[in-house]
Amino acid sequence: MTQSRLDPRDPFVVDTRPLGRQPGSMRTVNRIVNVPEAFATPMASIPEGAEIELDLRLEAVMEGVLVTGTARGRMTAECSRCLDPLSEDLEADYQELFRYASDDSEGTGGEGTDEGADDEDYYLEGDLLGLEPVVRDAVVLALPLSPLCGPDCPGLCPECGVKLAEAGPDHGHGERIDPRWEALRKIAEDPGER
Repeated sequence: MTQSRLDPRDPFVVDTRPLGRQPGSMRTVNRIVNVPEAFATPMASIPEGAEIELDLRLEAVMEGVLVTGTARGRMTAECSRCLDPLSEDLEADYQELFRYASDDSEGTGGEGTDEGADDEDYYLEGDLLGLEPVVRDAVVLALPLSPLCGPDCPGLCPECGVKLAEAGPDHGHGERIDPRWEALRKIAEDPGER
């Protein structure tokens, strides 16, 4: 009997024994887990310790257990235009097949030993499956790369950094002309003199 590397007390670990190995059997699981370390992109994240609700449907199939689910949590981010902090609900769907370990892979901790086996496959460890990498991938892919506080956010003034939404329509810094172009401006104003 192989010792499992998964801790059955970990909230991301699901025991599939109640499901059985009869193809066609199905079971639903709903649980709330805390994020062990932040699920993040450069501008948005679900912070460490935040709660994520997992709705799971486990289905026994010939090759293993098909997990279909939704992760719901609250993301924190920074507007990519005006840098205001924002917080929004996030929902990420995922589906992954956890394969039964073959007899010759039992000694390898549940990972396939076939040379043609795909490294991206997930395997059951005994009757346990670990959802953390699947949920992490789904949530990180659902996070916005350039979050916005609103679709019409004008951003910041490139000259002084004030928020253009608060600055008003009269905001300006006068006509600034690069001194290298000053001679051309004089020609444009009075084209008759040369």
